[in-house]
Amino acid sequence: MIDFIMKDVLGTPAILVGLFALAGLLLQKKNIADTISGTLKTIMGFVILGSGATILIGSLDIFGKMFEKAFSIQGIIPNNEAIVAIAQKTLGTETAMIMLFGMIVNILIARFTPFKYIFLTGHHTLFMACLLSAVFSTGGITGIPLVIIGSLILGALMVLMPAILQPYVRKITGNDTIAVGHFGSFGYFASAFVAKRAGNKSKSTEDIKVPKSLGFLRDTSVAMSLTMTILFLIVSPLAGKSFVEAKLSGGTNFLVFSFMQAITFAAGVYIILAGVRMLIAEIVPAFKGIADKVVKEAKPALDVPAVFPFAPNAVIIGFLSSFIAGIVSMFILPALGLKIIIPGLIPHFFTGAAAGVFGNATGGRRGAVIGAFVNGLLISFLPALLLPVLGSLGFEGTTFGDSDFGIVGILLSYLVRLFT
Repeated sequence: MIDFIMKDVLGTPAILVGLFALAGLLLQKKNIADTISGTLKTIMGFVILGSGATILIGSLDIFGKMFEKAFSIQGIIPNNEAIVAIAQKTLGTETAMIMLFGMIVNILIARFTPFKYIFLTGHHTLFMACLLSAVFSTGGITGIPLVIIGSLILGALMVLMPAILQPYVRKITGNDTIAVGHFGSFGYFASAFVAKRAGNKSKSTEDIKVPKSLGFLRDTSVAMSLTMTILFLIVSPLAGKSFVEAKLSGGTNFLVFSFMQAITFAAGVYIILAGVRMLIAEIVPAFKGIADKVVKEAKPALDVPAVFPFAPNAVIIGFLSSFIAGIVSMFILPALGLKIIIPGLIPHFFTGAAAGVFGNATGGRRGAVIGAFVNGLLISFLPALLLPVLGSLGFEGTTFGDSDFGIVGILLSYLVRLFT
C-alpha cells in the first residue's frame, strides 16, 4: 500500500497536482460539477505539459547524439531521471519516505511561518529526495536518522527556494498569485542578480523590433522552429549523413529528418505552453481553498515552464545563451582537472530558458543573455563538482543536471564529513 501511494499516486506529478486542486475545491465547498471539472482540467493541463515535454525531450535527445558524434566528445551528460532510476535500486525506500515526509514538512512550514509556498513540482521533489538519501547514505547516515534529517531538509528547500525567487517572479508575472517550484532556483536567482547589475531593464527582449518583412518571427513557434532548424542543419552534416540515416532516422534522408526534428521540437514547446496556460487557469482558483482553510495566503509553487509565456523571446535567447556557456565550459573543465560535462539539451533548454526570463525581468535583453550564460556555467561546473560525491555509490556515469542539486549535494557532503 505504501509503495502504491508513494510510487503510483504521489509519484505521478499530474495526480499530485490534481489532488491539491481537488482539496482546494472541496475546501471551498464547490459544487460537484465545478469540483470534477477543476480537478480534471488541472490534471489535463499537467498531462498536456508533460506530453509536450516528452516530444521536446525526444527531439533534444536526437540532437544530443548528433552533437556528440559531430564533435567526437566523450564525457558525462547530466540526466536527473537516469540517476534517480539507478538510485531506486538501492535507496528506493529511503527516497520514498523522505519524499512523503518532506511534503508534510513543506505544508507545516507554510502553515506556521511567513513562507506560504506549497511546492507542486512532484518529480523535482522526488529528485531532491533521491539526492538527499544518496548524500547521507554515502556519509554513513542510514535508517530513521536519514529519513528524519532528509525530510526536514527537503521540506525546508520546498519552501525556501520559491521564497528566494518570489521577488523576481512578481516582476515577471506582474502579480503575486503563483511561485516557481523548481530545483534550478539558484541558477535563476544568479541570472536575475547578475542581470540587474550588468543589463538594462528598459530594453526588454519582448520589445525587440522586427522589420515588417520579418514580422512572422514575432510568432514564438515560428521563431523557435527557425532557430532549431538552423542548429539541426549545422550539426547534422557534421555528424555525417551515414550516421544519422543508419542510427537515428531509420533511413530517412538526414536533412529531411533534421528539419522534421526541429519542427517537432517547436511543436513540443507549443504544447508545453498550452498545458501551462490551462494548468495556471485551474490551479490558481482551486488553490484559494487551501489558502483560505489550511494555509492562509498559500501560493502554488509550479514547475518552471509556468514563466515561459510571460517572455517568449527570452525563452529562445536564454536557451541559446545557456547552451553556448555549456560548450565553452567543455574546454575549461578538463583544464581544471574536472570531468567533461557535455551540454545536456534538456537542462539547458528548461533552465536556460527560465534563466533568460528571469534575466530579462531585471536586466532586459542584455540581462537575458548574460544571466542565462551564468546559468549555463553553473549547470556545467556544479555537476562536475558533484560527481565525486555520487561516485562512491556507483553513479559515475551520470549526475544531476540542475543547479540546486549541485549546491545542496556539495554543501551537505562537506557537512556530513565534518560531523561524522
